[in-house]
Amino acid sequence: MSFTAWAHSHARSILFLLGTLALAGAVASFSLPVGLFPQVSFPRVRITLDAGDRPAEQMTVEVTTPVEEAVRAIPGVRNLRSTTSRGTSEISVNFNWGEDMVSAMLQCQSQVNKILPSLPSGTSFEVERMDPTVFPVIAYSLTSDSHSLIELRDLALYTLRPALSTVSGVARVSVQGGRVEEYRVTVDPDKLQSFKMTLAEVASALSASNVLVAVGRLEQYDKLYLVVSDTRFRKFDQIGHTVLRSTPDGVVLLDDIATVEHSAEPQWVRVTADGHDAVLFQVYQQPSGNTVEIARGIKAKLREIRKQIPDGVKIADWYDQSDLIIASEHSTRDAILIGMVLAAFVLLIFLRDWKVTLIAILTVPAVLGATIVLLYVLKMSFNIMTLGGMAAAVGLIIDDAIVMVEHIVRRVRGMREGDPRSRVLSAASEFTNPLAGSSAATIIIFTPLAFLSGVAGAFFKALSLTMAASLIISFIVAWLAVPILCANLLKRKDTEFEERGRRVQKRWLRIYAGHGRRRFHTGLHFAARDFARRN
Repeated sequence: MSFTAWAHSHARSILFLLGTLALAGAVASFSLPVGLFPQVSFPRVRITLDAGDRPAEQMTVEVTTPVEEAVRAIPGVRNLRSTTSRGTSEISVNFNWGEDMVSAMLQCQSQVNKILPSLPSGTSFEVERMDPTVFPVIAYSLTSDSHSLIELRDLALYTLRPALSTVSGVARVSVQGGRVEEYRVTVDPDKLQSFKMTLAEVASALSASNVLVAVGRLEQYDKLYLVVSDTRFRKFDQIGHTVLRSTPDGVVLLDDIATVEHSAEPQWVRVTADGHDAVLFQVYQQPSGNTVEIARGIKAKLREIRKQIPDGVKIADWYDQSDLIIASEHSTRDAILIGMVLAAFVLLIFLRDWKVTLIAILTVPAVLGATIVLLYVLKMSFNIMTLGGMAAAVGLIIDDAIVMVEHIVRRVRGMREGDPRSRVLSAASEFTNPLAGSSAATIIIFTPLAFLSGVAGAFFKALSLTMAASLIISFIVAWLAVPILCANLLKRKDTEFEERGRRVQKRWLRIYAGHGRRRFHTGLHFAARDFARRN
Protein backbone atom coordinates (compact mmCIF):
# COMPACT_ATOMS: atom_id res chain seq x y z
CA MET A 1 0.00 0.00 0.00
CA SER A 2 1.40 3.38 -1.00
CA PHE A 3 1.55 6.28 1.40
CA THR A 4 -1.14 8.12 -0.53
CA ALA A 5 -3.47 5.13 -0.27
CA TRP A 6 -2.69 4.85 3.45
CA ALA A 7 -3.46 8.55 3.89
CA HIS A 8 -6.81 8.13 2.13
CA SER A 9 -7.65 5.18 4.35
CA HIS A 10 -7.10 7.48 7.38
CA ALA A 11 -8.81 10.50 5.83
CA ARG A 12 -10.85 11.45 8.87
CA SER A 13 -7.85 11.36 11.19
CA ILE A 14 -5.79 13.55 8.87
CA LEU A 15 -8.59 16.08 8.39
CA PHE A 16 -9.17 16.14 12.15
CA LEU A 17 -5.46 16.77 12.78
CA LEU A 18 -5.30 19.61 10.25
CA GLY A 19 -8.49 21.14 11.63
CA THR A 20 -7.08 20.94 15.16
CA LEU A 21 -3.87 22.67 14.04
CA ALA A 22 -5.86 25.43 12.33
CA LEU A 23 -7.99 25.93 15.44
CA ALA A 24 -4.91 25.87 17.67
CA GLY A 25 -3.32 28.53 15.45
CA ALA A 26 -6.37 30.75 15.85
CA VAL A 27 -6.13 30.39 19.63
CA ALA A 28 -2.33 30.86 19.70
CA SER A 29 -2.61 34.07 17.68
CA PHE A 30 -4.13 35.78 20.72
CA SER A 31 -1.23 34.80 23.02
CA LEU A 32 1.73 35.39 20.69
CA PRO A 33 3.83 38.45 21.57
CA VAL A 34 3.33 41.35 19.18
CA GLY A 35 6.18 43.74 18.42
CA LEU A 36 7.50 45.94 15.66
CA PHE A 37 10.73 43.94 15.24
CA PRO A 38 11.72 40.33 15.92
CA GLN A 39 13.24 39.43 19.28
CA VAL A 40 16.86 40.17 18.39
CA SER A 41 19.69 40.38 20.90
CA PHE A 42 22.36 42.54 19.34
CA PRO A 43 25.91 41.70 20.52
CA ARG A 44 26.52 45.09 22.10
CA VAL A 45 26.50 46.42 25.65
CA ARG A 46 26.49 50.15 26.34
CA ILE A 47 28.08 51.58 29.49
CA THR A 48 27.21 55.18 30.36
CA LEU A 49 29.29 56.94 33.04
CA ASP A 50 28.62 60.26 34.76
CA ALA A 51 31.27 62.02 36.85
CA GLY A 52 30.04 65.58 37.30
CA ASP A 53 31.52 68.47 35.36
CA ARG A 54 35.05 67.23 34.80
CA PRO A 55 36.75 68.31 31.55
CA ALA A 56 36.85 65.78 28.75
CA GLU A 57 40.62 65.27 29.06
CA GLN A 58 40.34 64.52 32.77
CA MET A 59 37.35 62.20 32.15
CA THR A 60 39.39 60.25 29.61
CA VAL A 61 42.28 59.69 32.01
CA GLU A 62 40.40 59.13 35.26
CA VAL A 63 37.19 57.38 34.10
CA THR A 64 37.08 56.18 30.50
CA THR A 65 40.49 54.50 30.29
CA PRO A 66 40.23 52.51 33.58
CA VAL A 67 36.76 51.24 32.63
CA GLU A 68 37.93 50.23 29.16
CA GLU A 69 40.83 48.27 30.64
CA ALA A 70 38.52 46.50 33.08
CA VAL A 71 35.88 45.62 30.49
CA ARG A 72 38.39 44.41 27.91
CA ALA A 73 39.19 41.44 30.16
CA ILE A 74 35.67 39.98 29.70
CA PRO A 75 35.71 36.80 27.55
CA GLY A 76 34.13 37.24 24.12
CA VAL A 77 34.80 40.98 23.76
CA ARG A 78 35.55 41.80 20.13
CA ASN A 79 36.23 45.53 20.29
CA LEU A 80 35.44 48.71 22.22
CA ARG A 81 34.39 52.17 21.18
CA SER A 82 34.12 55.10 23.55
CA THR A 83 32.94 58.70 23.38
CA THR A 84 34.03 61.10 26.13
CA SER A 85 32.67 64.58 26.73
CA ARG A 86 32.53 66.96 29.66
CA GLY A 87 31.46 64.94 32.69
CA THR A 88 30.14 61.94 30.73
CA SER A 89 31.51 58.93 28.93
CA GLU A 90 29.81 56.31 26.78
CA ILE A 91 31.51 53.00 26.06
CA SER A 92 30.11 50.50 23.53
CA VAL A 93 31.34 46.93 24.09
CA ASN A 94 30.89 44.71 21.03
CA PHE A 95 30.76 40.92 21.34
CA ASN A 96 30.60 38.11 18.82
CA TRP A 97 27.22 37.07 17.42
CA GLY A 98 25.75 34.21 19.39
CA GLU A 99 27.07 35.28 22.79
CA ASP A 100 24.76 35.19 25.81
CA MET A 101 24.13 38.91 26.12
CA VAL A 102 22.42 38.67 29.52
CA SER A 103 25.58 37.10 30.93
CA ALA A 104 27.73 39.63 29.07
CA MET A 105 25.79 42.55 30.56
CA LEU A 106 26.17 41.13 34.08
CA GLN A 107 29.91 40.69 33.58
CA CYS A 108 30.21 44.30 32.43
CA GLN A 109 28.37 45.47 35.55
CA SER A 110 30.65 43.34 37.73
CA GLN A 111 33.83 44.69 36.14
CA VAL A 112 32.74 48.32 36.53
CA ASN A 113 31.69 47.72 40.15
CA LYS A 114 35.14 46.30 40.92
CA ILE A 115 36.93 49.48 39.92
CA LEU A 116 34.22 51.90 41.06
CA PRO A 117 36.02 52.71 44.38
CA SER A 118 39.07 53.82 42.41
CA LEU A 119 37.08 56.17 40.18
CA PRO A 120 36.46 59.80 41.15
CA SER A 121 34.02 60.30 44.00
CA GLY A 122 30.40 60.61 42.88
CA THR A 123 30.86 58.62 39.65
CA SER A 124 27.72 56.75 38.60
CA PHE A 125 27.18 54.33 35.74
CA GLU A 126 24.47 52.49 33.84
CA VAL A 127 24.82 49.29 31.80
CA GLU A 128 22.28 48.17 29.23
CA ARG A 129 22.27 45.68 26.38
CA MET A 130 21.10 46.71 22.95
CA ASP A 131 17.88 45.15 21.69
CA PRO A 132 14.57 46.47 20.30
CA THR A 133 13.29 47.07 23.85
CA VAL A 134 15.70 49.98 24.35
CA PHE A 135 13.26 52.08 22.35
CA PRO A 136 9.95 53.20 23.90
CA VAL A 137 6.73 51.62 22.67
CA ILE A 138 4.55 54.62 23.50
CA ALA A 139 5.34 58.15 24.67
CA TYR A 140 3.30 61.12 25.89
CA SER A 141 3.87 64.80 26.57
CA LEU A 142 2.55 66.93 29.42
CA THR A 143 1.88 70.59 28.72
CA SER A 144 0.00 73.28 30.61
CA ASP A 145 -0.53 77.03 30.57
CA SER A 146 -1.51 77.18 34.25
CA HIS A 147 0.96 74.78 35.89
CA SER A 148 4.74 75.13 36.15
CA LEU A 149 7.26 72.67 34.82
CA ILE A 150 8.04 71.68 38.41
CA GLU A 151 4.43 70.63 38.96
CA LEU A 152 4.31 68.78 35.64
CA ARG A 153 7.47 66.83 36.47
CA ASP A 154 6.18 65.93 39.94
CA LEU A 155 2.91 64.80 38.35
CA ALA A 156 4.78 62.52 35.94
CA LEU A 157 7.11 61.13 38.63
CA TYR A 158 4.77 60.58 41.54
CA THR A 159 1.36 60.03 39.90
CA LEU A 160 1.72 58.78 36.34
CA ARG A 161 4.87 56.65 36.60
CA PRO A 162 3.69 54.48 39.54
CA ALA A 163 0.29 53.96 37.93
CA LEU A 164 1.61 53.10 34.45
CA SER A 165 4.26 50.75 35.86
CA THR A 166 1.47 48.41 36.99
CA VAL A 167 0.42 47.66 33.39
CA SER A 168 1.33 44.12 32.41
CA GLY A 169 4.45 43.92 30.20
CA VAL A 170 5.85 47.34 31.15
CA ALA A 171 9.55 47.30 32.06
CA ARG A 172 10.00 50.93 33.09
CA VAL A 173 8.64 54.44 32.61
CA SER A 174 11.17 57.23 32.07
CA VAL A 175 10.54 60.93 32.57
CA GLN A 176 12.35 63.68 30.65
CA GLY A 177 12.18 67.44 30.82
CA GLY A 178 10.62 69.68 33.41
CA ARG A 179 12.40 71.28 36.33
CA VAL A 180 13.32 69.98 39.78
CA GLU A 181 12.34 72.16 42.72
CA GLU A 182 15.01 73.17 45.21
CA TYR A 183 15.69 75.75 47.93
CA ARG A 184 18.62 77.99 47.12
CA VAL A 185 20.79 79.33 49.91
CA THR A 186 22.80 82.41 48.94
CA VAL A 187 25.62 83.09 51.43
CA ASP A 188 26.94 86.61 52.03
CA PRO A 189 30.77 86.34 52.00
CA ASP A 190 31.28 89.32 54.30
CA LYS A 191 28.90 88.01 56.97
CA LEU A 192 30.40 84.55 56.63
CA GLN A 193 33.89 85.93 57.25
CA SER A 194 32.71 88.03 60.17
CA PHE A 195 31.59 84.86 61.95
CA LYS A 196 34.83 83.14 60.94
CA MET A 197 33.03 80.29 59.18
CA THR A 198 33.50 78.47 55.86
CA LEU A 199 31.09 77.28 53.19
CA ALA A 200 31.89 73.68 54.09
CA GLU A 201 30.70 74.27 57.64
CA VAL A 202 27.45 75.79 56.38
CA ALA A 203 26.80 72.88 54.02
CA SER A 204 27.62 70.33 56.73
CA ALA A 205 25.28 72.00 59.25
CA LEU A 206 22.42 72.09 56.72
CA SER A 207 22.90 68.44 55.83
CA ALA A 208 22.97 67.36 59.47
CA SER A 209 19.84 69.35 60.27
CA ASN A 210 17.64 67.70 57.62
CA VAL A 211 17.88 63.94 58.22
CA LEU A 212 15.72 60.96 59.05
CA VAL A 213 17.79 58.22 60.65
CA ALA A 214 17.26 55.27 62.98
CA VAL A 215 19.39 55.81 66.09
CA GLY A 216 18.72 52.62 68.02
CA ARG A 217 16.22 50.33 69.74
CA LEU A 218 14.39 50.59 73.04
CA GLU A 219 13.03 47.62 74.96
CA GLN A 220 10.27 48.20 77.48
CA TYR A 221 7.54 45.96 78.89
CA ASP A 222 8.39 43.06 76.59
CA LYS A 223 8.16 45.31 73.55
CA LEU A 224 10.91 46.46 71.21
CA TYR A 225 10.70 50.00 69.86
CA LEU A 226 12.70 51.49 66.98
CA VAL A 227 14.01 54.92 67.85
CA VAL A 228 14.06 57.34 64.89
CA SER A 229 15.56 60.80 64.78
CA ASP A 230 13.54 63.01 62.44
CA THR A 231 14.95 66.51 61.95
CA ARG A 232 13.52 67.15 58.52
CA PHE A 233 12.28 70.61 57.65
CA ARG A 234 8.51 70.87 57.81
CA LYS A 235 8.13 74.47 56.69
CA PHE A 236 10.10 76.81 54.49
CA ASP A 237 10.80 79.18 57.41
CA GLN A 238 12.54 76.43 59.35
CA ILE A 239 15.44 76.43 56.90
CA GLY A 240 16.48 79.96 57.86
CA HIS A 241 16.41 79.03 61.57
CA THR A 242 18.95 76.26 61.14
CA VAL A 243 21.67 76.47 63.81
CA LEU A 244 25.08 76.65 62.20
CA ARG A 245 27.17 77.17 65.35
CA SER A 246 26.43 77.23 69.05
CA THR A 247 29.00 78.84 71.38
CA PRO A 248 28.93 80.47 74.84
CA ASP A 249 28.84 83.79 73.03
CA GLY A 250 25.63 82.90 71.21
CA VAL A 251 24.02 80.97 68.34
CA VAL A 252 24.68 81.58 64.63
CA LEU A 253 21.62 80.93 62.44
CA LEU A 254 21.47 80.54 58.69
CA ASP A 255 19.46 83.76 58.44
CA ASP A 256 22.41 85.62 59.95
CA ILE A 257 24.70 84.95 56.98
CA ALA A 258 22.49 83.94 54.05
CA THR A 259 19.15 84.30 52.32
CA VAL A 260 16.89 81.34 51.42
CA GLU A 261 14.57 81.38 48.39
CA HIS A 262 12.48 79.03 46.25
CA SER A 263 14.25 78.02 43.06
CA ALA A 264 14.85 75.16 40.62
CA GLU A 265 17.84 73.17 39.45
CA PRO A 266 19.63 74.49 36.35
CA GLN A 267 17.93 73.21 33.21
CA TRP A 268 20.51 71.79 30.80
CA VAL A 269 18.01 69.99 28.56
CA ARG A 270 14.87 71.71 27.34
CA VAL A 271 11.92 69.68 26.06
CA THR A 272 9.08 71.20 24.02
CA ALA A 273 5.84 69.87 22.57
CA ASP A 274 3.45 71.79 20.32
CA GLY A 275 5.45 74.95 20.90
CA HIS A 276 5.27 74.76 24.72
CA ASP A 277 7.76 73.66 27.35
CA ALA A 278 6.78 70.12 28.24
CA VAL A 279 7.51 67.01 30.26
CA LEU A 280 7.79 63.69 28.43
CA PHE A 281 7.15 60.23 29.86
CA GLN A 282 8.06 57.17 27.79
CA VAL A 283 7.00 53.57 28.35
CA TYR A 284 9.42 50.70 27.68
CA GLN A 285 8.33 47.09 27.32
CA GLN A 286 9.77 43.86 28.67
CA PRO A 287 11.58 41.62 26.13
CA SER A 288 8.59 39.25 25.90
CA GLY A 289 5.94 41.96 26.11
CA ASN A 290 3.04 42.46 23.73
CA THR A 291 3.39 45.96 22.29
CA VAL A 292 -0.24 46.29 21.21
CA GLU A 293 -1.59 45.08 24.56
CA ILE A 294 0.80 47.36 26.44
CA ALA A 295 -0.36 50.37 24.43
CA ARG A 296 -3.99 49.50 25.08
CA GLY A 297 -3.28 49.02 28.79
CA ILE A 298 -1.50 52.38 29.02
CA LYS A 299 -4.39 54.18 27.34
CA ALA A 300 -6.91 52.45 29.62
CA LYS A 301 -4.86 53.30 32.72
CA LEU A 302 -4.66 56.98 31.69
CA ARG A 303 -8.43 57.09 31.31
CA GLU A 304 -8.76 55.46 34.72
CA ILE A 305 -6.58 58.00 36.54
CA ARG A 306 -7.85 61.00 34.61
CA LYS A 307 -9.53 62.38 37.75
CA GLN A 308 -6.13 62.54 39.49
CA ILE A 309 -4.73 64.85 36.83
CA PRO A 310 -5.26 68.55 37.58
CA ASP A 311 -7.36 70.71 35.32
CA GLY A 312 -5.40 72.55 32.68
CA VAL A 313 -2.90 69.72 32.10
CA LYS A 314 -2.92 68.34 28.57
CA ILE A 315 -1.68 64.81 27.87
CA ALA A 316 -0.88 64.11 24.21
CA ASP A 317 0.73 61.07 22.63
CA TRP A 318 3.54 61.86 20.22
CA TYR A 319 4.74 58.32 19.51
CA ASP A 320 2.85 55.02 19.44
CA GLN A 321 4.64 51.96 18.09
CA SER A 322 1.43 49.93 18.17
CA ASP A 323 0.02 52.02 15.29
CA LEU A 324 2.72 50.66 12.97
CA ILE A 325 2.08 47.10 14.12
CA ILE A 326 -1.69 47.36 13.71
CA ALA A 327 -1.20 48.83 10.24
CA SER A 328 1.03 45.86 9.35
CA GLU A 329 -1.58 43.44 10.67
CA HIS A 330 -4.30 45.11 8.61
CA SER A 331 -2.10 45.04 5.50
CA THR A 332 -1.46 41.33 6.00
CA ARG A 333 -5.15 40.65 6.52
CA ASP A 334 -6.06 42.60 3.39
CA ALA A 335 -3.41 40.80 1.34
CA ILE A 336 -4.70 37.41 2.46
CA LEU A 337 -8.35 38.26 1.80
CA ILE A 338 -7.65 39.85 -1.59
CA GLY A 339 -5.50 36.87 -2.59
CA MET A 340 -8.21 34.40 -1.59
CA VAL A 341 -10.95 36.32 -3.43
CA LEU A 342 -8.91 36.66 -6.63
CA ALA A 343 -7.88 33.00 -6.49
CA ALA A 344 -11.51 31.96 -6.03
CA PHE A 345 -12.52 34.13 -8.99
CA VAL A 346 -9.85 32.60 -11.24
CA LEU A 347 -10.77 29.07 -10.21
CA LEU A 348 -14.45 29.66 -10.88
CA ILE A 349 -13.68 31.00 -14.35
CA PHE A 350 -11.36 28.18 -15.45
CA LEU A 351 -12.68 25.16 -13.54
CA ARG A 352 -16.35 26.23 -13.29
CA ASP A 353 -17.00 24.30 -10.07
CA TRP A 354 -17.68 25.89 -6.67
CA LYS A 355 -16.65 22.71 -4.82
CA VAL A 356 -13.18 22.78 -6.33
CA THR A 357 -12.90 26.48 -5.52
CA LEU A 358 -13.93 25.88 -1.91
CA ILE A 359 -11.32 23.15 -1.49
CA ALA A 360 -8.52 25.40 -2.74
CA ILE A 361 -9.59 28.36 -0.58
CA LEU A 362 -9.86 26.29 2.61
CA THR A 363 -6.15 25.47 2.44
CA VAL A 364 -5.11 29.08 3.15
CA PRO A 365 -6.49 29.44 6.72
CA ALA A 366 -5.45 25.87 7.52
CA VAL A 367 -1.83 26.47 6.46
CA LEU A 368 -1.60 29.86 8.16
CA GLY A 369 -3.10 28.46 11.38
CA ALA A 370 -0.56 25.64 11.47
CA THR A 371 2.22 28.17 10.79
CA ILE A 372 1.12 30.26 13.77
CA VAL A 373 1.29 27.15 15.97
CA LEU A 374 4.89 26.63 14.83
CA LEU A 375 5.72 30.28 15.62
CA TYR A 376 4.27 29.76 19.09
CA VAL A 377 6.36 26.62 19.64
CA LEU A 378 9.53 28.41 18.49
CA LYS A 379 8.72 31.34 20.87
CA MET A 380 8.60 33.85 18.03
CA SER A 381 6.29 36.85 17.74
CA PHE A 382 4.10 38.71 15.32
CA ASN A 383 6.24 41.46 13.80
CA ILE A 384 6.84 43.12 10.45
CA MET A 385 9.07 40.23 9.32
CA THR A 386 6.81 37.30 10.25
CA LEU A 387 3.69 39.11 9.04
CA GLY A 388 5.45 39.98 5.80
CA GLY A 389 6.48 36.35 5.38
CA MET A 390 2.92 35.14 5.87
CA ALA A 391 1.56 37.71 3.42
CA ALA A 392 4.15 36.76 0.80
CA ALA A 393 3.47 33.04 1.29
CA VAL A 394 -0.26 33.34 0.59
CA GLY A 395 0.23 33.29 -3.17
CA LEU A 396 2.48 30.22 -2.98
CA ILE A 397 0.03 28.45 -0.66
CA ILE A 398 -2.85 28.99 -3.08
CA ASP A 399 -0.60 27.96 -5.98
CA ASP A 400 0.10 24.54 -4.40
CA ALA A 401 -3.61 23.96 -3.86
CA ILE A 402 -4.56 25.15 -7.36
CA VAL A 403 -2.10 22.92 -9.24
CA MET A 404 -3.15 19.85 -7.23
CA VAL A 405 -6.86 20.60 -7.59
CA GLU A 406 -6.54 21.36 -11.31
CA HIS A 407 -4.62 18.12 -11.93
CA ILE A 408 -7.15 16.05 -9.99
CA VAL A 409 -10.11 17.63 -11.78
CA ARG A 410 -8.51 17.18 -15.19
CA ARG A 411 -7.71 13.52 -14.51
CA VAL A 412 -11.09 12.79 -13.01
CA ARG A 413 -12.89 14.34 -15.97
CA GLY A 414 -10.62 12.62 -18.47
CA MET A 415 -10.83 9.09 -17.04
CA ARG A 416 -13.95 6.97 -17.54
CA GLU A 417 -13.01 3.83 -15.63
CA GLY A 418 -13.61 3.47 -11.90
CA ASP A 419 -15.40 5.61 -9.37
CA PRO A 420 -14.39 9.24 -8.73
CA ARG A 421 -12.64 8.32 -5.46
CA SER A 422 -10.24 5.87 -7.13
CA ARG A 423 -9.59 8.40 -9.91
CA VAL A 424 -8.73 11.06 -7.32
CA LEU A 425 -6.35 8.65 -5.58
CA SER A 426 -4.64 7.83 -8.89
CA ALA A 427 -4.32 11.52 -9.83
CA ALA A 428 -2.88 12.44 -6.41
CA SER A 429 -0.28 9.68 -6.59
CA GLU A 430 0.67 10.76 -10.10
CA PHE A 431 1.20 14.39 -9.10
CA THR A 432 3.15 13.78 -5.86
CA ASN A 433 6.64 14.01 -7.36
CA PRO A 434 6.05 17.20 -9.40
CA LEU A 435 4.42 18.89 -6.41
CA ALA A 436 7.30 17.88 -4.12
CA GLY A 437 9.89 19.14 -6.59
CA SER A 438 8.10 22.45 -7.07
CA SER A 439 7.71 23.04 -3.32
CA ALA A 440 11.30 22.00 -2.57
CA ALA A 441 12.66 24.39 -5.20
CA THR A 442 10.76 27.29 -3.64
CA ILE A 443 11.75 26.37 -0.07
CA ILE A 444 15.43 26.14 -1.01
CA ILE A 445 15.31 29.73 -2.27
CA PHE A 446 14.27 31.12 1.13
CA THR A 447 16.21 28.75 3.40
CA PRO A 448 19.66 30.46 3.01
CA LEU A 449 18.19 33.68 4.45
CA ALA A 450 18.04 31.96 7.84
CA PHE A 451 21.84 31.55 7.83
CA LEU A 452 22.78 35.15 7.15
CA SER A 453 25.01 36.76 9.74
CA GLY A 454 24.93 40.21 11.27
CA VAL A 455 21.95 42.51 11.57
CA ALA A 456 20.47 41.37 8.24
CA GLY A 457 20.54 37.75 9.37
CA ALA A 458 18.95 38.60 12.70
CA PHE A 459 15.94 40.14 10.96
CA PHE A 460 15.63 37.93 7.87
CA LYS A 461 15.81 34.76 9.94
CA ALA A 462 12.24 35.37 11.10
CA LEU A 463 11.09 36.00 7.52
CA SER A 464 12.86 32.89 6.20
CA LEU A 465 11.54 30.58 8.92
CA THR A 466 7.99 31.85 8.47
CA MET A 467 7.97 31.39 4.70
CA ALA A 468 9.75 28.02 4.81
CA ALA A 469 7.34 26.72 7.45
CA SER A 470 4.34 27.97 5.46
CA LEU A 471 5.56 26.31 2.27
CA ILE A 472 6.30 22.98 3.97
CA ILE A 473 2.90 22.91 5.62
CA SER A 474 1.33 24.00 2.33
CA PHE A 475 2.92 21.03 0.56
CA ILE A 476 1.63 18.61 3.21
CA VAL A 477 -1.88 20.06 2.99
CA ALA A 478 -1.90 20.02 -0.82
CA TRP A 479 -0.49 16.50 -0.86
CA LEU A 480 -2.80 14.95 1.75
CA ALA A 481 -5.76 17.15 2.60
CA VAL A 482 -6.67 18.42 -0.88
CA PRO A 483 -7.03 14.93 -2.46
CA ILE A 484 -9.06 13.77 0.55
CA LEU A 485 -11.40 16.71 0.25
CA CYS A 486 -11.71 16.20 -3.50
CA ALA A 487 -12.53 12.50 -3.01
CA ASN A 488 -15.24 13.36 -0.48
CA LEU A 489 -16.78 16.36 -2.23
CA LEU A 490 -16.50 15.58 -5.96
CA LYS A 491 -19.31 13.34 -7.23
CA ARG A 492 -19.99 11.65 -10.55
CA LYS A 493 -22.04 14.57 -11.82
CA ASP A 494 -18.98 16.82 -11.34
CA THR A 495 -17.12 14.69 -13.92
CA GLU A 496 -19.92 15.25 -16.43
CA PHE A 497 -19.76 19.03 -16.04
CA GLU A 498 -16.75 19.14 -18.33
CA GLU A 499 -18.73 17.75 -21.29
CA ARG A 500 -21.45 20.37 -20.90
CA GLY A 501 -18.75 23.02 -20.62
CA ARG A 502 -17.04 21.75 -23.74
CA ARG A 503 -20.28 21.87 -25.74
CA VAL A 504 -20.89 25.44 -24.68
CA GLN A 505 -17.27 26.31 -25.45
CA LYS A 506 -17.47 24.73 -28.95
CA ARG A 507 -20.70 26.58 -29.68
CA TRP A 508 -19.07 29.92 -28.82
CA LEU A 509 -16.04 29.02 -30.93
CA ARG A 510 -18.26 28.24 -33.94
CA ILE A 511 -20.09 31.54 -33.50
CA TYR A 512 -16.79 33.40 -33.25
CA ALA A 513 -15.35 31.57 -36.26
CA GLY A 514 -18.46 32.28 -38.34
CA HIS A 515 -18.35 35.94 -37.37
CA GLY A 516 -14.68 36.01 -38.36
CA ARG A 517 -15.39 34.46 -41.78
CA ARG A 518 -18.14 36.98 -42.47
CA ARG A 519 -15.79 39.82 -41.58
CA PHE A 520 -13.10 38.29 -43.84
CA HIS A 521 -15.47 37.94 -46.84
CA THR A 522 -16.81 41.46 -46.30
CA GLY A 523 -13.28 42.79 -46.23
CA LEU A 524 -12.44 41.03 -49.53
CA HIS A 525 -15.60 42.45 -51.13
CA PHE A 526 -14.69 46.05 -50.20
CA ALA A 527 -11.07 45.56 -51.32
CA ALA A 528 -12.13 44.21 -54.74
CA ARG A 529 -14.60 47.04 -55.28
CA ASP A 530 -11.98 49.64 -54.35
CA PHE A 531 -9.47 48.02 -56.75
CA ALA A 532 -12.02 48.11 -59.60
CA ARG A 533 -12.72 51.81 -59.05
CA ARG A 534 -9.04 52.73 -59.22
CA ASN A 535 -8.55 50.83 -62.45
